[in-house]
Order: sequence, then C-alpha cells, then structure tokens
Amino acid sequence: MAQCVQSVQEFIQDSFVPLVAALCSEEAERLTRKNSLSFAELVKPFCRLTSEVHMRDPNNQLHIIKNLKIAVNNIITHPPQSGAIRKLLNDVVSVSQPAEGLVANVITAGDYDLNISATTPWFESYRECFLQSMPASDHEFLNHYVACMLVVSSSETEPVEQFLKLSQEQHRIQHSSEYLYPKWFIPNTLKYYVLLHDVSTGEEQRADSIYEEMKQRYGTQGCYLLKINSQVSNRGTDEQIPDPWSQYLQKNTIQNQDCYEDCPYTAISNKNTDHLISDGLDSEIKDGLSNNFKTHPLQLDHPSGSLDSTDYMKATASLQDSKKSNSGTPHGACLTLTDHDRIRQFIQEFTFRGLLPHIEKTIRQLNDQLISRKGLSRSLFSATKKWFSGSKVPEKSINELKNTSGLLYPPEAPELQIRKMADLCFLVQHYELAYSCYHTAKKDFLNDQAMLYAAGALEMAAVSAFLQPGAPRPYPAHYMETAIQTYRDICKNMVLAERCVLLSAEILKSQSKYSEAAALLIRLTSEDSDLRSALLLEQAAHCFINMKSPMVRKFAFHMILAGHRFSKAGQKKHALRCYCQAMQVYKGKGWSLAEDHINFTIGRQSFTLHQLDNAVSAFRHILINDSKQPPAQQGAFLREYLYVYKNVTQLSPDGPLPQLPLPYINSSATRVFFGHDRRPAEGEKQAATHVSLDQEYDLESSQQWKELEEQVVSVINKGIIPSNFQPTQFCLNRYSDNSRFPLAVVEEPITVEVSFRNPLKVPLLLTDLCLLWKFQPKDFNAKHDGETKELGTCDDDMIGTEAIAEFLINSEETKVARLKLFPHQTGELHILGVVYNLGTVQGPVTLDGIDPSIGLQTGKFVSNGLSVRGRQDLEIQGPRLNNTKEEKTSIKYGPDRRLDPIITEEMPLLEVFFINFPTGLLCGEIRKAYVEFVNVSKCPLTALKVVSKHPEFFTFGGNTAVLTPLSPSASENCSAYKTVVTDSTSVRTALLSSASSVDFGVGTGGQPEVIHVPLPDAVLLPGASVQLPMWLRGPDEEGVHEINFLFYYESIKRHSKMCHRVLRHTAVICTSRSLHIRATVCRSNALEDGEGRGDNMLVFVDVENINTSETGVKEFHIVQVSSNSKHWKLQKSVNISEDKDTKLASRERAKLCFKAVRCKNSEENYTFADIVFGNEQIISSASPCADFFFQSLSSEFKRMHVQSHTLASQRAVKQSFDETVRLIQRCSEVDLNVVVLWKAYVVEDNKQLILEGQHHVALNTVGKEAFSFPQKQELPEMILLKFFRPENTPVPARPTPEQLSNLIKTSLHYPESFNHSFHQKSLCLVPVTLLLSNCSQAVVDVMIDLRHKTTSPEALEVHGSFTWLGQTQYKLQLKSQEVYSLQLKACFVHTGVYNLGTPRVFAKLADQVTLFETSQQNSMPALIIINNI
Repeated sequence: MAQCVQSVQEFIQDSFVPLVAALCSEEAERLTRKNSLSFAELVKPFCRLTSEVHMRDPNNQLHIIKNLKIAVNNIITHPPQSGAIRKLLNDVVSVSQPAEGLVANVITAGDYDLNISATTPWFESYRECFLQSMPASDHEFLNHYVACMLVVSSSETEPVEQFLKLSQEQHRIQHSSEYLYPKWFIPNTLKYYVLLHDVSTGEEQRADSIYEEMKQRYGTQGCYLLKINSQVSNRGTDEQIPDPWSQYLQKNTIQNQDCYEDCPYTAISNKNTDHLISDGLDSEIKDGLSNNFKTHPLQLDHPSGSLDSTDYMKATASLQDSKKSNSGTPHGACLTLTDHDRIRQFIQEFTFRGLLPHIEKTIRQLNDQLISRKGLSRSLFSATKKWFSGSKVPEKSINELKNTSGLLYPPEAPELQIRKMADLCFLVQHYELAYSCYHTAKKDFLNDQAMLYAAGALEMAAVSAFLQPGAPRPYPAHYMETAIQTYRDICKNMVLAERCVLLSAEILKSQSKYSEAAALLIRLTSEDSDLRSALLLEQAAHCFINMKSPMVRKFAFHMILAGHRFSKAGQKKHALRCYCQAMQVYKGKGWSLAEDHINFTIGRQSFTLHQLDNAVSAFRHILINDSKQPPAQQGAFLREYLYVYKNVTQLSPDGPLPQLPLPYINSSATRVFFGHDRRPAEGEKQAATHVSLDQEYDLESSQQWKELEEQVVSVINKGIIPSNFQPTQFCLNRYSDNSRFPLAVVEEPITVEVSFRNPLKVPLLLTDLCLLWKFQPKDFNAKHDGETKELGTCDDDMIGTEAIAEFLINSEETKVARLKLFPHQTGELHILGVVYNLGTVQGPVTLDGIDPSIGLQTGKFVSNGLSVRGRQDLEIQGPRLNNTKEEKTSIKYGPDRRLDPIITEEMPLLEVFFINFPTGLLCGEIRKAYVEFVNVSKCPLTALKVVSKHPEFFTFGGNTAVLTPLSPSASENCSAYKTVVTDSTSVRTALLSSASSVDFGVGTGGQPEVIHVPLPDAVLLPGASVQLPMWLRGPDEEGVHEINFLFYYESIKRHSKMCHRVLRHTAVICTSRSLHIRATVCRSNALEDGEGRGDNMLVFVDVENINTSETGVKEFHIVQVSSNSKHWKLQKSVNISEDKDTKLASRERAKLCFKAVRCKNSEENYTFADIVFGNEQIISSASPCADFFFQSLSSEFKRMHVQSHTLASQRAVKQSFDETVRLIQRCSEVDLNVVVLWKAYVVEDNKQLILEGQHHVALNTVGKEAFSFPQKQELPEMILLKFFRPENTPVPARPTPEQLSNLIKTSLHYPESFNHSFHQKSLCLVPVTLLLSNCSQAVVDVMIDLRHKTTSPEALEVHGSFTWLGQTQYKLQLKSQEVYSLQLKACFVHTGVYNLGTPRVFAKLADQVTLFETSQQNSMPALIIINNI
C-alpha cells in the first residue's frame, strides 16, 4: 500500500472515536451561523485533546489515554441511503487529485527507475469518508452516541425552559419507537448543558446568573458557559485570524467546478450507480443545519436506488448554489484567538469532567452486571489469563456453521453487554480489556452461531490485539480473514467486509507483510463497485512495489487493472494517472503492442479530459519509437492524429500555433552557421577553406583555432587577453562552447541546420517550412531599445526569412534542412523553432528509392489534403555543470545560446585566395606562391595579420624592401632566392653579409607565430584586392601536414560588440624525403689563424640523399653552404675534392669540411657567410633564405627564454657558484647555424624541373652531433618506483669533464723528425713549444705537470726513454682569450718514434679554490721521429 500521513495506530484510533450528539436551539444555531458554521462545525477543529487523560479501569488501575479525539455531530434521524453514500465517495475521490508540482517518489528496482506518487490522498480521503459515513448497526456500538450536548443561547427569554425542551426532545428521539436512528450507546445517555453567550451583543451579567442557576440545577460538571463572537465588527484589516475550519470543511466541500466539464454524464442503472460523478456535497452530510430531523442530507429524492442524470444535475445544481454562498465567506469571522482558546477549553472540560467520568462509570456498571449475571468470582479483566491460557477448543470453520446471520439479540442480552463494554474500552484505548471482552463475546456468538455478531467481535479482537501496548500477542490475521469471509459470503455485507479489509491491510502494511496485504485487497475486488475495486487494486499495486524485492511488473499490471476500473467508475483523471504510472514499466522494454494499447488509452482519456498536451504526447508515442505497427496502421494513426489536431486548432483559430510531434527534431544536433557560403576554387585560385556546414566538427582542431586567435589577440593587446574576449565561432553545434551569446553581422546570412527524423514507415511532407524567431531591435551605440517583434516572418525589413516550399522525408529517414535568415538591423535575435504544415503524400507511393533532394522541388508531390499548420520549438539543453561542489552534488545545466545571436553593426569581410599553392613539397623545399586578399564588404579593413602554429612553413618576406627579391624572374632558373652571379675563378671562401633579426620579426619580444601581412598603406578598402608573394618551405618531417592559417583583421571604426574578425584556412601539404644533414664542430689544433688569433674551429657537414626514387628526383646538387651566427662565421671550405658542384644521387652521402672563425662585428646583427659551390651566390641574408632561418631559430629563442626564468630562482641561492659553472660551460658552447642550400632535378611528364630548398643545422656544443631534423627519442627503460620523499636540498650543478676539457686548448709545436748523431753526443735535446689558449671569458690559473704518469706498464714503455728537461711544474695565469707560448726541451737517448703529448695540464678559474681542477686532455698524439746520423 502507499504511504499514509498517519501511522496505523493513529488511523485506527481516529476511525473509532466516542460520538457525541449536539442538539441546539434555533437561537444558539443563529449565533454560530454568524461565523458561517453550525455548532458541530464550530467545535470540530478543537475536538482532539492536547494533553493526556487519566481514568481508572474496573480494577481501579490507572489508565492513561493519549491523543484522544471525540466527534461532535448534529442529530440526524434518518440513515443515509447507500446510493447517496456511493455518490459522496465518488465525489471525494474525484476531487482528491495529486498536488500540482508534487515531487514524485523515485523507486529504483532493477533496471527500472519509476516516478511514483508515494502517497495516495484520494484513497485516504475515500477511507476516511467511508468509515465516517458507515451507518450505525445493532451488532456493534462503536458508532453509537455516548453523550448529547444540549446547546442554548443566553439571549433567549427562558434559557432553562429551553434546556428542558431540548432534553425532552433528546429523550423522545432516543426512546420513542418513532425514531430508529441514530443509535445510542446506553439508555442513560450523558446530557451536557451548554450555555452559548454572544460577547458582542449579549449581557455578561445575565449570562453569568443563568450559568449559576444551571450549576445549581445540573451540577458544576454537567454544564458549561461558552462565550463566543468576541470580534468587534470594525476590526483592523491587517489583523489575520487563522481559519482552522477550512481543512475540515474542505474534505466534504468540493470546490473544483471543472468536474462537470471533464466528466460527461451517461445514463445510469441501479447496478452501476457509482458511475455518477458529482461535484460534491457540503458538510451538512453528517452535521445537519437545524433540528429538522426528518430528512438526511444524503437522502435521495427518489426512494429507489436508481435515478436519471437530469434529476441528479438538478440536485447538484442546488447544492452548487449553497456552496457558492458558503465558499466565498470566511469561517469564524466573529471569533478571536481568545474564542478559539475558549472552545478548546470547553471541549477539554466536557471530556475531563463529563464524558470520561461517564464512560468510566458505565464500564464499571457493565463490568459489575456481567460479573453478577455470569456468576464470575472476579472481573473480566482479572480473569483473562484463566480464560485464554487453557487448552484451546478448535473453532468451527465457516462452512460448518449454519447461515444464522439473521439472528438478533435483545438489547439487554449479556452477550451484547460484553460487546458494549468491549467497544467502550476500545474507544478509550483500553485495548487489553477490550481484547478480553471481544474474545469472550466472540466465543458466545460463535456458540450461538450469530455470525454477524461473531464477525464483528473477531474483527475488533484482531484490531485490539494489534493495538495492545508492548504487543503481548501477535496480530491474529486469521481472525480478520474469518471476519471478512463471514461478512462477504454469509452476511452479504460488503460494507463491513470492506472495513475489515481496510483495517487489516493497513496493519499488515505496518508489519511489512505486503504480499498478504495485496492478496487481501485483491480478494475484495468485485463487480458490484468499480470505484472500490479500482482503489483496492491500486493499493495492491503499491504493495507489490513496496516489497523488499519490488515486483515491478505486478505493480504495472495491477495499475492497468485499477485504471480500467477507474475508467468504468467515471474517474477519468485517476484512470489516466494509473495508466501513466504503469506506462513507466512497459515503456522501452520492447512490448510495443502493449505500449500502443496503453498510449492509445492515455490519448483517449487525455483528449476526453481536454488535456491536449498529454493526448498529443500519447498519440506521438504511438506514431514514433520504432512502432511495430504495419505501414497501413501507422498511416491510419497519423490521419486520426491529424484529424484530432485539426479539430483542436479549429477551436481556437487565432490562438498560438500548436506544437507538432512529427517529424522528430534532434534539437541538440542543430547547427548554426554565421556568414556566407564558401566560394569554390576558380582555376589556379584556391579559396581559403574557412568553415562550412559540410565540415565535421573536430574538438582538437577547434581548440587549436581558439589558441591561435588568443595568441594574435594577446599580441594586439600587448600580451594581455581582454576580459571580454570571445573566441570567434562560425559554426555552433553540440560540441562548441555555447555559453555566450554568439555575434552575427548585419546583412550577413544566418543558416540554421535542423535535423529531422521520420520514425514512421509512411513518408511525411512538410510544406512552407521556415524558421520562427523573435527580434528586438537595438542600437548598441544608443541608450534606447526598440520594441520586441515576435514571429515576424512578414517583417522582411528587419529579418529576411527563407522558406522551403516542400520538404519530403521518406519513411524512417533522417534528413537535414538548412534554413536561412537575413538580418537587416542590429539587435537581439532569438530563433525559437520551425513552423510548417505537416501532411502526408497522397496515395500509396513507395518512395524508398527516391532522391531526397526531390522534396525541395515545388509542386512535385501532391498532399492528401489533410495537413496541420504547427510549430516545433528548438529547445536545446546546455551542458551539465560540474565545476563547483554544489554543481557536482546536484544536476544543473548551463545555458546554450547558439540560437540567440546578437546582430552587430557592419564589419569588414575578407576573402583570401591562394594562387599556385602547392599540395606536395620535398622536405625543406622552397616554393613561391601568391596570396590574394579581397575585401568584399562595405567597410575598409586594417591590421591584417596571420597566425599559425607553423610559422616556419611560410613567410611574406622581410620588413624592408632591400631584403626581399622583387620578382622570381630576375634570377637563373626562376629561383625563389635573391642571387648574384659569382666569379668562376674564385676559391671557396666565404662571401660575407649581415642582417638583424628584427628585420625578420624575430627577437622582438613578440610571438613569432603572429606575422604581420604587409598590406600597401596598411588598409584594404571596400571592394579592393591585393596580391602578395608568399614563400613556402616544406616541413622537415615527411608525411601529410595540416597547417592552419588564421587571418586576423579589424575594422577602422571601433565597435562595442565585435572588435575583430578572423578567417581560417587549412593547407594540406604532403612532404617527401629529401636530404638528411648531420654536422659537428670541433676545435682546430692549429691554434693561430692567419691573423694570429687562436680561436678557430672545424665544421664537418655530412649530407645524405635519403629521397626515394618514387618522387622522380634524379639528383640533388649542394649549391651553397652558409653560416649565420652572432659570434662565428665560416671562413673557407677545406674539402679535398676540387669538384665545384657536389652532386648526390639516391642514397649517396657527401662529407664537407669548413673552417670557422670568430666574428668581429657587433652582438646585435647576425653575420651571414656564404660558401658557394656553383656559379651563383644565394644571398642568405635576404628573403626568403633568412626568413626561414630566423623562424627555425624562434623555437630555440622560446626555449632559452623559459630556461632563463626557471634558472633565476636557483641563481639567487648560489650566485657565484652558478656563474662559475656558466663560465666553464660557455667554453664548450658555440652559436653557429649552418644552412645547406640545394637544388633538386626532377623529371616529371618528360620535363625536367629544378626544385630548390634549404636545410638548417644548429650547432650548439663542441663535439656534439647536430641534425637537420631532430632524432626520435628512444623511450627510457622502465625503472622501479621508489616510494620515498626525495630530499629538497638542491645539488649544485657541476660542469662535466668534457666541458672542463674545453677550458684550455693546448698545442705542441715541434719538428716532425729530428736528426741527431748519438755517436757524438749521447743525449739528444729537442726544443718544443707548448701553446696554451684560454677559451673562456675569465682569468684561468694553469698548472703544467711534466712528470710522466707511472700508473700503467704501457705508459712506462712509451715514455721510458725520453724525458723533459728543466722545471717539472709550471704555474701560469691566462687572461681571457689569451694565447701563451711555453718553451720546453725534450731529451732522448735512443732513436725511435716518441709521443710528446705527455704534459698534463690542470686548470681552474682564478677566483675559485681547487673546485673544478681537472686534467686537460690532449686530443691528438704528438709524434716525433728521432733519427741517428
């Protein structure tokens, strides 16, 4: 069962409460009517006691009563008719609907997530109303009156006489045979005399005197003075008095007037009277308005149970009138909060002093009577154990008992007295004593075979056993089952059986025995009452879903049954709700026919209830979601649906366009494109690829474009990206960032691509398809905004709208439509959706093989005439937010604004065309192309820049015209280089030139990726075009390269919304292998050059042709080797070969050797030295050679810049130490870049082409090999993880031995052979000069040790016969770059070949201790031949 507001104990206690009758004089009734209430209604909200009550049981034991409630009702002398009760119950259920906006309970069971209403207030209202409207019967006393209040007004002339009259009237009603109803508990009913005093009009003294007289006559505990109506008529309007009566009167006053409209009435028979749907009955149902006892408010005008709908309509119409007068006025208008407290106090006094003492006394009397009659030695209470602890006699089964349900006991029968006492004990919560009495009575009744009485005793015995505190015994469910079976099968009393089921099911539910509760509820469903069956089936369904292991399918099945019975009972809303809840289970599980049945029922019910949205949704589900219906059936469904829709639209022809469910629109797949369509390529001209709707979205590519735009914006804004920067997005889709309002430009089209899907097996024809929009004109430079124009498809002066005349979607086809808008004004545009006529194609045309584009031709298809004009909104859900903790713990979605563009002012529009742009290049190949820039807008553009992640791929030339060759035709073979013809007789010595990196945009502190486009006058006027040369260099890595260009430009006029525009181009270049170059640099042993300087090096260049013959390259020619450096330059070629041109066929390798010397010019400019191998010098300091060289350096600049930042903090710690290391390291560093320029001879289509190119090698360290293309790093071997925290003490950077060995350069000068006559002189002395050169920029202390090492026997053999004469150690100090000559003498005693390279040289920086002292290695052996003459 569903959850209830009350606990099971509260529910049972409130179902059985002491009943008190109220008999009022007409004057007293008039006083209470000032508040639009009867006396019984007046006290109703205060009938629950707020404090505990004590009373004593027959054994004089104190018994505590908690949360006691009493019921005060006006006396009604005719029992309600069953038909009227059925109508009332029907009304109660129809009025109680799920609250709007109520959060449903989500139950997860297996694969199911069900949204189910946790509570069923309609069932609780039905149950409460059912139990309260049960007529009193003779076999039980629970709803018999225990007491009677006699109410008289103090304003009457003779109040005491009036009390007497009322007392006599009550006596007559109770004891006269004329009145069989209501029933009274005992003959001596408690009479409580209440004097009602109107404070506002009555006399206080008179009321007090009358009350004193009453106390004299009736005793202080038998009467009460109740003062009401204290409210003065001219009270303040701001004072708010609570209205506690509304919740009680609302239950029976149905104010929902839609019930008549929603529920059509049909003719009803006697059998199915509960098909009636009424709009409710007022609270007079139980509490009559006056002392007119003859008619009951529930009594029908017809004596029989049948009635026709017209009479019923009349009856309810009169009720409507009375309700209208009642519902408008507030209750308790004349009462203050003090009056509320007085009424509450009155009820407490009545209960404490009157009712409970009376009940306690009655229980004692009954107990005494029973003891005397039965002859028992002690009370029933103390005898309980004796009665029930002994051996149990097996009870007879129902089948064995005779049908004696008609047996009646006289009122004074002892069995009834026991039952009466049990009921009284039950009403005052003395459940243990009540259980004893019920059990005794049950035995007596069964012995007498009085089955109705026995069933009643069994029922209440089971409830009493359950309610006993401490649960001394388990709940006897078999008692209830026997009672239900007796009521239903023997007594044929379904009302009492239903009460049993309601009580027992609630008790079983509280014990989590859902399976037994469900079986009990299902057992009572029958054909005699559809409403009862529906409610019980629904509760049984809730039992199945609330089990420990929820039985979801049983829940759904019983919900369907309940919905069917609700529908038969006329409860359309509840029927619809049941079907909808069951639908959650059947939905999406492949039971398509069951789904179709449920959806069809939901659609019909919703349509009947005018819930058109639900009807549309249900019909829509029939038509879509992979329906298994055949095409003919689907076509019929569609036609019926269109017919229904057409009728709906005809009801309100001027209303808003309806939402159409077909075809399905995948809103998230909607794409929005801003701008004109891309122009196709024309001949040699290739337009920039830019962006189009035909391109697939690529997240990585999109991120790259964003980074490029951020780079160029950062450069424009001096390194800072503005806070309002918004990356340009031309095409918005589900993957793009749509959190901001996109910007569109006036007079440029907006294309919206909508994805349609036809789920049916029949084609759909959409006609007159166009976008739906809302526009608010705004001048972004002015303060005043214009009016908002909605759906303005006719306002072509603001937004031009393009319509598609016919758009055919074949069966089960997905198709996109591209719809355009043309904004003519600035403002805010909101694209709401699409509007179209939905129809089908006439005749059984098979359109499976038809061309989809055919649907765009006007008049091609003939509609069958049934079409509906409607709309579909494009509602796009934004991305799930997942940044903050709150967003992670809840489900929140961000905005998606792709359909809400802001139309900005006119902006320039650039188109770019590439002329002679290659698709394939050799690695390092230089090619010249042209770029044409066209301004196709009405605004001039300026600040044109291009940014790319590969700036080394292209250049527009240097900053000065001198550096840029004018035309490619000026040189031999149409070279892209600037060339000069050289003298053929010149040797291979370097031709020098110089250039600054600033001329080529490198080293200026900006980003090398951002390149300024040299427009003439820096402005491109509207309609103007300009062609600029562009040199390209093939990337060093072979393969396919995608190179992104982003062209950035601005308007001359600054705009508030859009500051700049961009144009994208992606060039795809396929590169193939050409040359691979390796180079090393080492110090020359010849310490002095021609000028006497000791600083020169040898550069070895190894060039290999790694080209494969597939590309048609015949051979490569090395035409020139150039160097560029601030410190070094190539001086001459020292190749042995005299061949001027170096040719390389496939897989051939050439070795070149050059001498390099230190430059003398300034630090700012780079020195370019060209060593020419051909007849033509390529000026390497001009474009494009220097451009590509400087761009290859840019990455090195960036790396050095990062390193300098990271080292800054370390240097602060060990300043002097690190400077020393740096000085030593600098000795082994060179900053020499080698450029190898080549030509390749290619045979293509029997023609020979000459290609040219260049490769760069950056030489940084002496002795370290450098490559033209970086080598692939081998992955390091896996090492074991070390789980410890490394110490943070910084290890000082020590120079490597290789770096230390380069600190001092040594060279021995001596004769290669020396002739000596050993016969004349046994000792041969040879003069040897040791040259020492300081390679560092600091002062160096040098120590020369001439002693031979005696470490190994090999050394002894080599050096044993020669020794140095003179000092064994020399200590010198060499200044920066100094060359020092030391004269030594070697002494030989034998002829032979000797190695003079034995002196060991130690060096350290002058200002250091012996920290870096190490031996300087002599790289070459110094061999001398000693000859004897």
